Amino acid sequence: MEFTLFLVGLIAATLRVATPLIYGTLGELFSERSGVLNLGIEGTMFLGAFVGFAAASLSGSLWIGLLAAIIAGLLAGLLMALLSVRLGVNQHVAGLGITLLTTGLSLYAFRVIFGESKVPPSIESFPMLSILPETHILAPITNQYLLTFIGLALIPVVWWIINKTRFGLQIRAVGENPEAADAAGLNVYAIRTAALAIGGSLMAVGGAFLTMAQLGSFTFGIIAGRGWVCIALIIFANWKAVNVLWGALIFGGVQALQLRLQTLGFKLPYELFLSLPYVVTIIALTIAGRNSSAPSALLKPYRRE
Repeated sequence: MEFTLFLVGLIAATLRVATPLIYGTLGELFSERSGVLNLGIEGTMFLGAFVGFAAASLSGSLWIGLLAAIIAGLLAGLLMALLSVRLGVNQHVAGLGITLLTTGLSLYAFRVIFGESKVPPSIESFPMLSILPETHILAPITNQYLLTFIGLALIPVVWWIINKTRFGLQIRAVGENPEAADAAGLNVYAIRTAALAIGGSLMAVGGAFLTMAQLGSFTFGIIAGRGWVCIALIIFANWKAVNVLWGALIFGGVQALQLRLQTLGFKLPYELFLSLPYVVTIIALTIAGRNSSAPSALLKPYRRE
């Protein structure tokens, strides 16, 4: 019975930990399938976390906060499009620049709005949805945040958009061969810009989940490298929406497991526990990355002749 309760709690925590990774990786999927590597994901998630928290705190509405986070992520995606698609700036440089810019602006705005209090401000976060009665043994698994359910539902939706719609075909076309797509009458710049805007919005929601649902507060280290993990997960997923779920669950499961092992009193250095999810991610990436197939035009700027 104790093992069953432990396993149920582990699965429930895995879903919560995996939620921001699902949003971030799906956002990166849109970007990279269009041929643009968006290394601004870490900063975009940070921006979404701050803007969502600040807007919710000032307005008193979590939904306004979530909408503000989506808009902030969309603007970050458009900025990435301006730099990498329109101006042809190196995608690595543009993405890292956006991460530095959005992180710096968020920290500055946080200090201006909330001051330098030693106690981090907090908001009333999104409540969990109670699907099963609290007395049911599976209640911890099914009782999750609304954003978690939406994130899980987005995986088949994104798969359908990318693989079964005209817009998805256009994204794949400009990501594989922008010259041929242009010759066929597609606007490569507009399609890549739209993909980056959608991707940025999803990334920002992943960051907002941490401040507006899971934690209810904002701290300077809240993203903690999750954006970089999403970069690894998209390779692990082989740029396929369905595989994003498994990658996010692997990282989320190991992250949840190391937290529970610490509470059980395992006598190991805590640094080892903290590094465990990232080590497992690297191992999984090494194994899966051998057979991965990136979009042909990824990292290649397009200039119309």
